Amino acid sequence: MAITALLVKELRERTGAGMMECKKALVETGGDIEAAIEAMRKSGQAKAAKKAGRIAADGVVELRITEDARQGVLVEVNSETDFVAKDENFKRFAAAVADAALASDAVDAGTLATQPIATGDATTVDAAREALIAKIGENVQLRRLIRFDDAKGRLYSYRHGVRIGVLVELIGADETLGRDIAMHIAASNPICVSAEDVPADALEKEREIFRAQALESGKPPQIVDKIIDGRMRKFIEEVTLLGQPFVKDTDQQVGELVKQAGATVVRFARVEVGEGIEKKTENFAEEVQAQARQLDD
Repeated sequence: MAITALLVKELRERTGAGMMECKKALVETGGDIEAAIEAMRKSGQAKAAKKAGRIAADGVVELRITEDARQGVLVEVNSETDFVAKDENFKRFAAAVADAALASDAVDAGTLATQPIATGDATTVDAAREALIAKIGENVQLRRLIRFDDAKGRLYSYRHGVRIGVLVELIGADETLGRDIAMHIAASNPICVSAEDVPADALEKEREIFRAQALESGKPPQIVDKIIDGRMRKFIEEVTLLGQPFVKDTDQQVGELVKQAGATVVRFARVEVGEGIEKKTENFAEEVQAQARQLDD
């Protein structure tokens, strides 16, 4: 069967792959477009598996909130490089993943991967991810999904560029306060809402560090506990949302601002692209030297 330009065009439209890849697939399948699509899907899965080990620490954070502001999602989609994170195909995929997350009841990235990429579409999020990997040539990972359902108050959001996203639930707040609190969380990165929410292991770890520092400084044992208590109070203020100085008015704590407005912070989530992922650093000088030594051997 002759491989016409019209046939290649149809395959490109249905798969989003490059012209040469489409022509090659059609030649290998004798012009059978359905067989070509299946072969390309298998090829895409193989390429995705091959690239799965690469570190993907760049990317974007997407967020969505329902019209009634009672449900919301934060999604982190990773790429290997900032260049791909800015690619229109990648951005469209990340946006579609966020839409799919809000439309589904998925509670984590693994479950979301099995959901349809769009309403009425048989393609799953993971299948769309594999197809994107085949197209752009980089590892792409759906790393995190954070979901807020059935809010008692209202959800507010803030996104700093494409790399930091925040969802926060407040009772008794207006849009201005909600956005200000969300923006503060993005900037100051608290670990929890209030002192009562600080994890016990984090408190114990800091207390041990402060005790060791105080004893090493030669302070008399009778005042070491007072020093530790003072430092712990400061630590709790630094890591709790309500204890932190408000970014737009550092003379006022966030807790004071919220109280004055008659509002209550229920919960929040903050996602930053790549946090916790150790990026591989390339040392090209060492790489060249290693290659030179191999040639000498």
